[in-house]
Formats: sequence, C-alpha cells, structure tokens
Amino acid sequence: MLFHKKGSGKARVGAIAAIAVSIALVATGCSSGGGDSTDGGDSDNLAITFLPKNLGNAYFDTSDKGGEKAIGEFGGTYAEVGPSEATPDAQVSYINTLTQQGVGAIVVSANDPKAIGGALNEARDAGVKVVTYDSDTDTEYRDVFINQADSAGIAKVQVDLIAEQIGDAGEIAILSASANATNQNAWIELMKSDIADNHPNITVVETVYGDDDDQTSFDKTAALLQTHPNLKGIVSPTTVGIAAAARYLQTSEYKGKVALTGLGTPNQMRDYVTDGTVTAFALWNPADLGYLAAYAAKALIEGDITGAESDTFEAGDLGTYTVGADGVVLLGDPYEFNKDNIADFDF
Repeated sequence: MLFHKKGSGKARVGAIAAIAVSIALVATGCSSGGGDSTDGGDSDNLAITFLPKNLGNAYFDTSDKGGEKAIGEFGGTYAEVGPSEATPDAQVSYINTLTQQGVGAIVVSANDPKAIGGALNEARDAGVKVVTYDSDTDTEYRDVFINQADSAGIAKVQVDLIAEQIGDAGEIAILSASANATNQNAWIELMKSDIADNHPNITVVETVYGDDDDQTSFDKTAALLQTHPNLKGIVSPTTVGIAAAARYLQTSEYKGKVALTGLGTPNQMRDYVTDGTVTAFALWNPADLGYLAAYAAKALIEGDITGAESDTFEAGDLGTYTVGADGVVLLGDPYEFNKDNIADFDF
C-alpha cells in the first residue's frame, strides 16, 4: 500500500525480485515431509517467507522488517519475495514456488481474496502454514489472518477525521487501492454506512482506484478535483494513495481548501502535515503487524495454535494474543497522527 516506483524502477524491482526469490528459496528450502505435525508439516521448519502485495513498497518494507525482527528473535529463517506489480497472478507463481521448496510458512498480503486461493490450498495440503496479513483471503484459503485493526474502527477513525476537517458537511471522494483489495473494500463499505447513519450532510460523490501505484493515484486525485469542483475532502485508505494525493495538493491551488485524510505512515506524511497540506491521518504500526504475523506463523508451525477461535499464543514483545472468530487475530486500534505527535514516530 505505499510508494511504488515507476518507469525503469519497475524493471529493476522485477529483476531484484527474481534474484531474491532464487536466493531466498535456496536459503529457506527444506522438505515438507517427515515432521511432527499431524497434517504433514514439519514443526521444526521455521523457514518463514513474507509475500507482500508488491516489492518496492514502503509500507511492506516496514511491516516485513518487523517480521524479520521477530523471526530473528525465535531463531527462524526469514525471506521476502514478491512481484513488482500488485497483481494476484504474480503472487500465485511465488506461492507455487515456495510450496515446491517446502517452506514452513507463507505470510501473504493478498492482492485478491479468491484468485490466490487455489495456490494457497495446495501449499497447505503440502504442510505449509498460511498466514495472511494486511489484506485477507477468503477464510478457507489460510490458517490465520492478522488484522491490523478492527475494520469498523479503521472506518470510523477515517470518517471522524474527514468530518472534523470539513465541518461535517460537503462532498467527499474516496481514493482507494485496487478494486479487488479486500481490506479497502470492507473499510469503504463501513465508511459509507457510517456517513449515511451519522453524517447526513456529507455526500460521497465518487470512489476511484489508484491500484497502489503512486503516479496512477496522483492522476486520479487530479481527475477527482477537476470532475468535482465542489469537493471538500478526500479519504484515501491506502498509504500509496494518501501520499500521492498529498503530493498533488501540496503544490496546487487546492492546498488548504480540500481536506485529505486516510491511512499513511509518519515518514511519508511528515512534510505534508508540517506544512499544513494534511491536518491528521491514521494508521497502525506496520512493523508490529509483520512482527505479530511472524509469531503467528511460528505458533502454527509448532502446533501451539491451529487457527481455531480462542487459541492463544505468545508474540514476543507484543505479549499474548488470542485468535478470534474466523481465524482473525487483531493487532489493535488505529492511531491518529497530527502535527503535535508526528515527530515522535519513525516508520
């Protein structure tokens, strides 16, 4: 969900990804058979590979470093592989290769809730544990989902922020990631319901998709402002989108006139908050998200949990967590960043 390189950067990221998967799979490869797990997995196989939506994405750079930290703490083997473009087809090829190599677990942020499901179930049949994080699949395709925050809470904080910033009245638009992104779609529906129920003077005039691409999101922002001359605010529930929209607003006639909020990271948004382009935005700590996902993968591999409701496991510095309904583990509440506190954070 964040900064995405364009032009020749795509080629470099793709080349790096291809090299990375080869190296990582050699490093993490081990047999999926002969273990202690009743489903054919190996309870000693702590080779855990993170598969984000795409590489070259600052949000996933941060979250996956959290996973790397956790895996280092418990003595596993960390790897990160992924496509340069945030597409489900690209993720499928990595899942298939990881399955063939017999990693202990795949930690994946899904580019589509269904399209990667068959590949994930093949991995699970081979004894590989599957943890989704940030963006979920349908429940039958994974063991546990690490949810960054309760969907209703994420939706509410964004609605509350935009309502405060536009005086609880006027036209707003939503700049999302891809049209199939599970998490954004859930948040958007909840945001619309909250607005309809509690903010009768706010109207959502359009939802557009920047495909988690910086330039596309920048262009979509420009188009929204041209199409809707009375627009008072934009909500972007994706860190790529909010940064691109802020970059557009910062040097345009709309700075200070059109409010912008959503989900972003302090490092990417600091300048925009400091100069008044953005008043406030929200997020969780993505490093904690990856950290928790890694410990959940460990607990699954070692048989401490199965993903059943009420299972509990230890997550290092984060403490004890409990698996909720449908195999969901909740990281915590979203946090609001503004001019008063943004200097206190570095991610």
